[in-house]
Parts: sequence; structure tokens; C-alpha cells
Amino acid sequence: MSEGVQTEGHGRKPLGGREARPEGSGGSVRSFANMVCDVAARECAILRKNRMYLFCMVVFPVIVTVFFTSLMANGQPTDMPVGVVDLDNTATTRALVRKLDAFQSTAVVAHYSNVGDARHAMQRNKIYAFLYIPEGTTTELMSMRQPKISFYYSTASYTAGALLYRDLKTISMLGAASAGASLLSAKGLTEEQVASFLQPIAVDLHTVNNPLVNYSVYLNTMLIPGCLMLFIFLITAYSLGTELKFNSAHEWFRTAGGNVFAALLGKMLPQTLTFLAIIYAYMFYVFGVLGFPHPGGAGYIVLLGLLTVLSSQGFGIFVFGVVPSLRMSMSICCLWAVLSYSLSGTAFPLSAMDSELKTIALLFPLRHYYMVYQLSIFNGYSIGYSWPYVVALLLFAALPLLVAGRIKKNMMTYEYIP
Repeated sequence: MSEGVQTEGHGRKPLGGREARPEGSGGSVRSFANMVCDVAARECAILRKNRMYLFCMVVFPVIVTVFFTSLMANGQPTDMPVGVVDLDNTATTRALVRKLDAFQSTAVVAHYSNVGDARHAMQRNKIYAFLYIPEGTTTELMSMRQPKISFYYSTASYTAGALLYRDLKTISMLGAASAGASLLSAKGLTEEQVASFLQPIAVDLHTVNNPLVNYSVYLNTMLIPGCLMLFIFLITAYSLGTELKFNSAHEWFRTAGGNVFAALLGKMLPQTLTFLAIIYAYMFYVFGVLGFPHPGGAGYIVLLGLLTVLSSQGFGIFVFGVVPSLRMSMSICCLWAVLSYSLSGTAFPLSAMDSELKTIALLFPLRHYYMVYQLSIFNGYSIGYSWPYVVALLLFAALPLLVAGRIKKNMMTYEYIP
């Protein structure tokens, strides 16, 4: 037996205190597990001391969830301000304005004497749209001379513009139909004949899995997970960067026995458990409490939550491995998270984008999250339809394998530059 080494059981232990890895695989696993637990305990102490983790991992995600779900509690915006320029001012046009005001999304808040005043009010954000009814509209309607009714809407607010465009177009069609119905009734046609003439084909519309057209179901299932991914990106890069900033990287790796995988796994473990608790709490709130549709079942929800956290942490570690700078890695993570909203395919369909953008969209975890949610949770399809996106999230989670060696080298040799 060499000097300074004691023999106990089947293993050997240096006098320095840390167990050497025996040849048996069981001892190797136990040694690696001990190192991971030591690093995890060290990380828990860091989390307790630094309030940044508390706010970014717990407080802000909760605030974001409550804010967005409360903001869209009614399902979609209601009573958005609209103006009217009614130069005809007859019983027919006033009835038309009352019908417009009766729509759920629209509230007629002002009448203007000319188009210029209405346009200036829209530019000052006092109204989102206005309806222009020229003089002589009723007379031309009754004589079937096709008068022109104009409406103007602002797309500076995309949702408001889209909803008000729908209402204004509908009221314009109703105006024409009302005049046509009066004329046909005067000619002796029955109500059934009038209806078949004005609308030869009746549209029976059914919105899949969201019959109330609840915008919260469409938007919050993407906005809130995107924010949670942003927090995971930032905290992952921040926790690695602060090891360099506060010159504690050598202590971190000594605790991990010099094993970079034990160091990364132990450091991420407390954060992983915390973020899993947060994202599962969010999912329970929206699917369980608010009743968002999820015909795919709880199994896919649990799987997607796990993949979301692991893929986001993997991406954050990868970014820091490529750019070993606290400031730059966090900036890249923030930029990547913000661009995810545009390229996820929720606001604008990816199929309508250029081929280059379709390829770039594959580099964003939120895109794959959205596709798994849309296919397997919202529409209830089996995992066979969404497996490419599941594999993509797993690949994001495995990205640290590409930069583990580089992270260790940088931690041992890199000097932090403010």
C-alpha cells in the first residue's frame, strides 16, 4: 500500500478527504452523484444569498402570468373606441351606427363633422377607427345606385385593427343588406325569399377547440412560455457568468472534483427544479383553473414542461460556452428570446414566410414548443405528429455537450473583464 492511502472495504480513500474513483461502476456512479450533490448544495447557498434569483425565477414569472391572464380575462378586447362621420344623418344611417355600437368589440365614442377631424383623432389615439357615411347615402341605397361607405382603421395596434376591420366590414354589409331587404319586401317577396336572395350560401362556422374565440387561449399559451424561456435563458447565463465575475470558478470546479459535467449538472439542478415548479404551476393555472382547452391530456403537458426547461437551460449554457462573457451571453439570450416571438409562427404563420426565415426559425426553442403544444395538447394529436419538434427540444437540451470542454477551459483560464 502506498504512503498516505488507507484501505477500507472495496474502495481507496486519500488522506486529503475526497474518495478516489474505484474501478467498479457502482463506486463511480456514487462518486459522481456525490459531486453533483456537493455542487447543488453550493448552488442552493448562492440562490439564497442573491435576491436576483428569487425575483427572476419566482417573482417575475408569477407577475407575468397573472398580468397577461388578467389582461385578457374577457377573452378578447371589448368596447374599443370608434368614431363616426355621418353626413347623411337619416334614420337609416343612425340605425346603422347603433348596430355598430352594439358589437362587443366596438364602442362609438364620438361623432365628427368631417373626415379630417376624425383622422386627427385617430392619429392622437383617441379612436382606433371611424366610419364615414357620405351625404345622400340613404337615397342612393333605396334607388339601388350603390353608394360608397368608407371606413378607416389603424393597424398600429394589430389586434385592435383586425377586430375593428371585421366589425366595420360587417356593418357595411349589413347596411347594404338592410336596404336590399326593404326593397325586395316592397316588391312582395317573402322573408325566406329575401334571405335566400341576399345570402345564397349560409356559412356555418365552428372554431376548432376554441368556440368562443378566446384570444387568451391563443396568445397566453405563447406569450407566457416565451417570457419563462427568457428568464431561464438569462438566469442560466447569469449563474455561469457570475462564477467568473466573482472569481469563484476554481472553487466551483474543486467542489465538482474537476468534472465539468458534475459541475454543470449540480449547478443547474436547483434551478431546474425551481423552473419546473414554476412552469407546472403556470400550466396547472391556465389548463386547470382557467380551463384552457387541452384535449391532448396531462401527459403531454408534463412532457412539454420538462422539455421546455431543459431545452432553455441547454441553450443558455451553449451561448455562454460560445461567448464566455456575462454581459454578451445575457445580451444574446435576451435577443434570441425576443426574436422567438416573431419566428414562433403564432403572430404570423411560418408557412407564409420566406424560406430563409423558415430555416432560421428552427434555431428557436419557442418555435418547437409552440408546435408541440399546438399539435399534441391543443389539437390532441399523438406524439407521432410532433416527434420532430420533441427531438429538436432534446437537441437543444444536449447542446452543453458541445461546449462543456470549452466552459471548463474558460473557467480555469479566463479573467473577467468588466
